[in-house]
Amino acid sequence: MSSTLRPADPTEAVQRPGRWLALSVLVLAVLLVAVDATVLGLATPYISEDLAPTGTQLLWIGDVYSFVIAGLLVSMGGLGDRIGRKRILLVGATAFGAVSVLNAYASTPELMILARALLGVAGATLMPATLALIRNIFHDPRERSLAVGIWGATASAGTAVGPVAGGFLLEHFWWGSVFLINLPVMAVLVVVGARLLPESRDPDPGPWDLRGVVLSLAGMVGIVYAVKETAAHGLAPGALTAGLLGAAALYGFVRRQLTLPKPLLDMRLFAHRGFSGAVLADLLTILGLSGLVFFLSQYLQLVQGRGPFEAGLAELPAAIGAVAAGLVAGRAARRFSVRAVVSGGLAAVGLSLAALTVVDHSTGYPLIGTVLLFVGIGAGFSFTVTADVILSSVPKEQAGAASAVSETAYELGAALGIAVLGSIVTGVYRGFSGPAGTPAGAHESLGGAVEAARTLPPDTAGALLASAREAFVDGLTLAAGAGATVLLAASAAAWFLLRDQRLDHTP
Repeated sequence: MSSTLRPADPTEAVQRPGRWLALSVLVLAVLLVAVDATVLGLATPYISEDLAPTGTQLLWIGDVYSFVIAGLLVSMGGLGDRIGRKRILLVGATAFGAVSVLNAYASTPELMILARALLGVAGATLMPATLALIRNIFHDPRERSLAVGIWGATASAGTAVGPVAGGFLLEHFWWGSVFLINLPVMAVLVVVGARLLPESRDPDPGPWDLRGVVLSLAGMVGIVYAVKETAAHGLAPGALTAGLLGAAALYGFVRRQLTLPKPLLDMRLFAHRGFSGAVLADLLTILGLSGLVFFLSQYLQLVQGRGPFEAGLAELPAAIGAVAAGLVAGRAARRFSVRAVVSGGLAAVGLSLAALTVVDHSTGYPLIGTVLLFVGIGAGFSFTVTADVILSSVPKEQAGAASAVSETAYELGAALGIAVLGSIVTGVYRGFSGPAGTPAGAHESLGGAVEAARTLPPDTAGALLASAREAFVDGLTLAAGAGATVLLAASAAAWFLLRDQRLDHTP
């Protein structure tokens, strides 16, 4: 928070021994989630070919994980505050590994969607626990900033490891292998974490609010589903009903939390301008980025003809930029200001996305690589500092709930981004005019068009692919423009909301 917050309790000055070793275990959990999130984009063309999902099913495969995790993060953060963050982290990591096997061997689109949803349940336990443990292990604000920077840099490194490792696996094994790489990371995390991680919990948490859990999940899923369906198909009675029910559930959740003596989520946290500004910045940033990133891997493979390993390498600049920026973000925020670093980072991402509005099927890699590098740098500065702001704005007893709010904004933004921007790409793509004899499945996804072209005469196949790729790129550039607009708006909002915000004060 701002300078009105009192300094850290002097009793927290004694630093926990072994805290950096404990951090190394926490970043394994971050790596687990980041790798899983990034490999899906590369595997999407192969999933499309093998499982033959419709366009809507393909979007559900991409975003149902975020739907579920967004609905459960607050609940799981509160549960960790109650039963112990170490315990919920280790249980969640074990479940995450087990459900990854189900993802790997899914044999139908419906089973794949279910597997991704279950992975969201497990994933909801991991990220809030890691940030909450960092808040409780690192009491010194400067050490905590560095720890959060390493945490964020590891997430970014996971976005690099995911595509490269996933690309290698996809070129040598079947698509399900990209999910099995979670298993060794999970095994190391559980075995080592059981020995190194300290347990922490809220000493007076109150009972876990099961009714609040149901309201939170129903509200998030209902709202996001309504946005997704409206963006894809227009305002229909089903989407309107889901949205109204979701809004009612969220209203009931907020009302209930305000009346409980020990709520799952203390709504008074949002009265802090810095906390609210950081959460809003995270949500809008991911909303502007995620849908575009989801389709960029398809662009590199299905439009430009790169192999999955090459496509993974092509995305490395974003991760390199994010890692570098994340490690120095805390220092930069102290030297300049929190709002300058966050707002500047968001503006860099927005301008980079705007540059993608000029791409076509033959755009050279120097432009794409430069754009990805600046996207990574901007996001690394912004996400690292906003995570630090959120942790610094709350007492350590509420670290789980506050971390959950941060991650909820991230996952909700991801779901909405894939839903809205992804629906822009899909809507433009479906309108392409193919040659006579074009199968109906070719209009569902670009992967479907590539598969359909294999069954057609060469001339017809060439015309189909040219038309489909042009439509896909048109949708991608339109989504890039929309994403740039969102990011620039987020930059302006952060400049005002994070005024006078500092990192050196802890409640």
